[in-house]
Amino acid sequence: MRIAFLTAPEGVEEIELTEPWKAVEQAGWNPQLVSTAPGRVRAYHHLDKAGTFPVDHVLAGDTSDAFDALVLPGGVANPDALRMNERAVGFARSFFDAGKPVAAICHAPWLLVEADVVRGRTLTSWPSLATDIRNAGGTWVDESVRVCDAAPATLVTSRKPGDLDAFCGTFVKEFAGHRP
Repeated sequence: MRIAFLTAPEGVEEIELTEPWKAVEQAGWNPQLVSTAPGRVRAYHHLDKAGTFPVDHVLAGDTSDAFDALVLPGGVANPDALRMNERAVGFARSFFDAGKPVAAICHAPWLLVEADVVRGRTLTSWPSLATDIRNAGGTWVDESVRVCDAAPATLVTSRKPGDLDAFCGTFVKEFAGHRP
């Protein structure tokens, strides 16, 4: 399976990118770093600069066609930048339109709010997004991981880096169940 990891050029929380990436590789799948600009993505550890990672694919009006599932890492700046980018919003929405599974952690559901895909869904996130999710028609819960199977696509969400083990194990299981 080919799994898209969508990030902004700067601001992704490093561990929320690297741990799910490892889980995808351990499942025998092909992770692809997708961004809105070419080059390298600058990750952070909270507010401190961390590593950089090469972009595999630059968005240019893309849809989910080339991928089987989507992972949205968090960090505060990353999803905030993505939700202001029409290509990123459309790319994320296309996975829901196609019925392909999506996993999002921490602040990443901000992009899903902007894409208008949380209405009628139950999800979790970093607690400060609870009002945004509710205002977008979703139900927010304080759980380490939440799977929402509301049509058209399965959504797996988690709150924070401390939930990564549960998040990775759950989204790998859910993605495996949706193999093309």
